[in-house]
Amino acid sequence: MTAQTLPATGKEVRLARYVVNQPAKDDFEVVEVYVAQPTSGNVLVRNLYLQVTAVMRDLMTEDPGLPMMPAYKVGERPWGGAVGVVVASESPDLAVGDTVQHMDGWTEFSTGPAAQYFKVDPSWYPGPEYFLNQGITAYHGMADVAEVGEDDVVFVSNAAGGVGSLAGQIAKARGAKRVIGSAGSAEKVEYLTKELGYDAAFNYKDGPVVDQLRELAPDGINVFFDLVGGEQFEAAVQASAQGARLVLGGAVSAQTGNAEGAFPKLDIMAGIIRQIVIKPFSTYHTPEQIQAWNQHFAQWLQEGKIVLPYTVVEGGVDAAPEALTALLGGAYKGNVLVKIS
Repeated sequence: MTAQTLPATGKEVRLARYVVNQPAKDDFEVVEVYVAQPTSGNVLVRNLYLQVTAVMRDLMTEDPGLPMMPAYKVGERPWGGAVGVVVASESPDLAVGDTVQHMDGWTEFSTGPAAQYFKVDPSWYPGPEYFLNQGITAYHGMADVAEVGEDDVVFVSNAAGGVGSLAGQIAKARGAKRVIGSAGSAEKVEYLTKELGYDAAFNYKDGPVVDQLRELAPDGINVFFDLVGGEQFEAAVQASAQGARLVLGGAVSAQTGNAEGAFPKLDIMAGIIRQIVIKPFSTYHTPEQIQAWNQHFAQWLQEGKIVLPYTVVEGGVDAAPEALTALLGGAYKGNVLVKIS
């Protein structure tokens, strides 16, 4: 059943109270819990990496208003992406040593039915951490919703973040003519163009977004992949080409500041004249979406068309809350992972 001696207990992070503003240390508690051995049909997984994403902040409020994403509950650990190795199994579907992805969250060990773990092939990528990225959202929004293709001029907001850093590369891999990104520092702007292959980028703090966008896309943008809301959404409407698709995947300006970023003004006449299409979307990480992304990601990595930007935070599961706070404050580039010792 097991290939190694396992500890009797492990650590997990729990939500101690609902988050009101930015997450703080007192909003969480790290507890020692019993490592449950699997019963019939179940497996035990030792986690290697945990994922930290901006949407976790929303789910830490009492009523996040995201019906397809269960809110976190006080006294329970936040669910979320993780990758690990099966260390004990009572299921014919998964064997000891199998690498799996799952959504069981901020814990060192996870026990549950084999069906809640998605077996992955570690030979696809340089390391298990490559399975934990936000490419599923980026790919679904860019390929399935925006349907980006040749001749498209694409603008991605929050382009240095976990989703945006992959969304722009996906657009290029699908043949987009020009990809433009926005970020909040000169360092990140250079990162987008020098390391991620963006054709152009700008610092949204340097002046009116619409002026900077029009300078970089004088003929207008065909696709806007929005992860910010607020002024950047308003500017994209003003700078849209005829028939532009505005794909809305996030509103980080409302997560890191006041709520105004979630309520940008819409220039209705500009929208009518240019016949823009506004397409909000959510990604539910279905097996089909996971498979589609992993297949394209593995292929594009081999072809040198894409890189995975990510930051690994050391310190084990204890470091997850602080990593979330730092992420929301703009401290990281790309995907954020917490390494379990």
